[in-house]
Amino acid sequence: MEQRSPATGQSLAEQVAGVLWDQDRASQTLGMELIDVRPGFARIRMAVRRDMTNGHGTCHGGYMFLLADSSFAFACNTHNQKAVAASAEIHFLASAREGDVLTAESTEQFLAGRSGVYDTRVTNQDGQLIALFRGKSATIKGLIIDDGEPPGQSDAASSGIQA
Repeated sequence: MEQRSPATGQSLAEQVAGVLWDQDRASQTLGMELIDVRPGFARIRMAVRRDMTNGHGTCHGGYMFLLADSSFAFACNTHNQKAVAASAEIHFLASAREGDVLTAESTEQFLAGRSGVYDTRVTNQDGQLIALFRGKSATIKGLIIDDGEPPGQSDAASSGIQA
């Protein structure tokens, strides 16, 4: 019987993102697109539709938060250890309108033990900064993909992250 080698780094991040995306009904329903993923990083895009606007004719802040939160979720799960949000905050800096295409780019700032911190920039199609989001993650029991090794064994060495 042939043994498969455990996925590490980029390959693992892509596999994890694929599994999560297939189950992420909220992001899919809103028309989000997963553009890029790598260890500790994710980029997701979403077009602002008319049904996402508020009484001022601007994108409802809840949709911008959801976009940033989805990007954060993908970024903090790229190491294959299940992670959830422990807290998050967003700062709205500019308005977005119907037809705008928003991109949320989440980057890991810190990861140790069970906690991580991720910063997310939400920009429009012109590169204008629309919102800043910071999420704190907490790992929970379990792997997203069972690669046959305990969490932190194969991917911790290649990413420089302490398990």
